[in-house]
Amino acid sequence: MLGRSFGISKSTTREEEYTKKQVDTYFFDVGECKVRPLREGCYKEGAKTKTYPVSIKSNVHLEQMASHETDEFRLKAKERYKIEVKNDELKNRHGLKVAESAGLFGM
Repeated sequence: MLGRSFGISKSTTREEEYTKKQVDTYFFDVGECKVRPLREGCYKEGAKTKTYPVSIKSNVHLEQMASHETDEFRLKAKERYKIEVKNDELKNRHGLKVAESAGLFGM
């Protein structure tokens, strides 16, 4: 319930330019928290306002979250640990942690 004499204001900020992450921040008046029956944990003593940030998800992030809900992703995630164990063995037991040379010739 935004609006209704609660002393609520809203601000939209953009995080660092390359991430293009937007956040809606809601500012609440602590005076309203003080008269509520469930005021415990609502505000910190001595604070004048309370903020609540809400992250705005981009379309790419929403698509990724949807793909993580598929059965195909869940099956692949169950098999991933086997591959990670092999990678760990190659790196730590067989000395492939650091390359001995660089560039195409080193390959």
